[in-house]
Amino acid sequence: MFSNARTSQILLALASQPGERLTVREIMAVLQDRAFALLIVLLGLPNCLPMPPPIPLVCGLLLALVAVQIVFGREAPWLPSQLMNRSMARKDVERAVGRAVPAFRRLERISRPRMTFLDTPLAMRLMGAVVLVLSLGLLFAPPFVGQIPLGLAVCLVGLGLVERDGLVVVGGLLIGSIGLTLSLGFVYAIFTGIDTLI
Repeated sequence: MFSNARTSQILLALASQPGERLTVREIMAVLQDRAFALLIVLLGLPNCLPMPPPIPLVCGLLLALVAVQIVFGREAPWLPSQLMNRSMARKDVERAVGRAVPAFRRLERISRPRMTFLDTPLAMRLMGAVVLVLSLGLLFAPPFVGQIPLGLAVCLVGLGLVERDGLVVVGGLLIGSIGLTLSLGFVYAIFTGIDTLI
C-alpha cells in the first residue's frame, strides 16, 4: 500500500486513523515494510514540540529498543506485547504530524539518494548505534524544551534513511550533537547541585 509513498504521506495516513487513541500495534501496521526507519521518525516527532514528562522518557526507551534491534541486524522490529498495546491520543499524533509534514515536504522536494554508502547493512547497524546514543540523550534531556534538538535530529536521521539521503542523515547528526551537549550539561548541573547540597 505504501511501498512508493513518501514519508509525509505515510505520516498523514497515520494521523488520519480512526479512533480516539492509537495503539503501537496500529502504528506498526501502518508503517509496514519501512517500520524501522519510520519508527525512528515517529518516535522523534513528539519531541520536536515542547512536551511534558514522561513523553521524552517513553519515546527514548522505545527508540533505544528499536536502535538495539537495528544494531543486531533484525529485518523487522519486535516490541513486547505490553508495549504494542500501549496507546497515545490520536490528537497528539495529529498535532505532531501537522507541525512536521510541511517541513518534511520541503525536505522531500530536495531529497534524493545521496551518499548511498549509508544504505549498506553495515552502515545501517552503525546508524542503529547512533540512534541508540540519541535515545539515551532523550532520557536525560531537560524537561519541556530540552528534548527538541534531539527530536529534530532523530527525525532527520529517520527521514534520511527512508529517503536514502545521507546528507539529511549528516544534518541530523550535527543537530544531535547539539542536543547531546544540552543533555550532558543538564545532567552535569543536576549532579553539581546535588554535590553542593551534600
